[in-house]
Amino acid sequence: MRPVFTSLVLLASQIQPSLTYTLLSNHSLQHLIPPPPVSASTSPDPDFDPVHSALLAPILRSRVPGTPGHAAVQHHLTAFVRAYLHPSWQVSWHNTTSTTPATGDRQVPFQNLVLRRDPPWVGTGPGAGADGEVARLTLAAHYDSLYRPEGFVGAIDSAVPCALLLFAARAVDEALTRRWERMEGGGDGGGGLEEEKGVQILLLDGEEAWVEWSQADSLYGSRALAEAWEGTRYEAGSSFSTPLEAISLFVLLDLLGAAEPNIPSYFPSTHWAYQHVAVIEDRLRKLGVLETKPRRPFLAEGDKEGVQFRGFVEDDHVPFMQRGVEILHIIPTPFPPVWHTMDDDGNHLDVPTIRDWARIMTAFVAEWMDLEGWLPEADPGRTESRYPEKDEL
Repeated sequence: MRPVFTSLVLLASQIQPSLTYTLLSNHSLQHLIPPPPVSASTSPDPDFDPVHSALLAPILRSRVPGTPGHAAVQHHLTAFVRAYLHPSWQVSWHNTTSTTPATGDRQVPFQNLVLRRDPPWVGTGPGAGADGEVARLTLAAHYDSLYRPEGFVGAIDSAVPCALLLFAARAVDEALTRRWERMEGGGDGGGGLEEEKGVQILLLDGEEAWVEWSQADSLYGSRALAEAWEGTRYEAGSSFSTPLEAISLFVLLDLLGAAEPNIPSYFPSTHWAYQHVAVIEDRLRKLGVLETKPRRPFLAEGDKEGVQFRGFVEDDHVPFMQRGVEILHIIPTPFPPVWHTMDDDGNHLDVPTIRDWARIMTAFVAEWMDLEGWLPEADPGRTESRYPEKDEL
């Protein structure tokens, strides 16, 4: 990723879209996910401990596209989906190849993992489409790591963001099932576009430059996926024409996992969404749910004025933004000191900060998907597989 400075002067209050968004109650916020282990030394966090966790630890390795480490992490990600997410999650790979400045004429494979869950009734009504009828909250992070220096892990960049997205998906999964089953059973499914809300996770490949960041040497996976989705047409009469149009908001996480992050609001057109996340953080802190005690909130620019939007960071969102997709970029500025160094490993993560991000992002997804009243009490045994293994995805 690379900082870009520009002039963005639209007022966020002038461009906030119409959106049904149900706030979580204090009770739901307090019980959304389990409390941390009493002693991290004797009871490592089952999801985010850098060494012993079932979710994050297997991602903390070199993940250069086309290498065994990259393939091992792909296997871990899909195995997590099989074990912990509802069988209705659609899993697909978007595959592409490209040469790079570091590999000469050799074609390097890049593979984007797309996870999607839509309401079960979509596409079942008379004359209804399927994919083109759902507005999808889209959560994204990249799972590849730098080619050089050799052995670079990329814990904040972006193993932790990938783990956070899978954590949030699992945390809201049962509530989605309960809400949609009740709606479908009561005949409320398919009652209008506002109810046709789905969620998808993009674990993107090839974000990192192989030699030096440029338009050609970066964002290999996201550029290919955005181009493919721009050219994919849904059936005539669908609510949305392409997969890009069906993205209600593209939320990109990057460089998360270090202490004291400062997350600016980068885009006036989605400042309203930034404000929602900032309010969630503020409420969680006032309720005593968050563990960290930073000098300032993670998201401290809720009151930002339109004339103060002056730049953004080039990242996987750019190919989508260039095609009209609305972006919420959750990336700290300045970048953490470990960025693109060998110190970006599990030993330099701040686990309480990661757990707080898990709470914040889970609450945001739950509110977006209108899950107030459907969330189960926090389950301390969350690492146990909830669904039987499937033979293939």
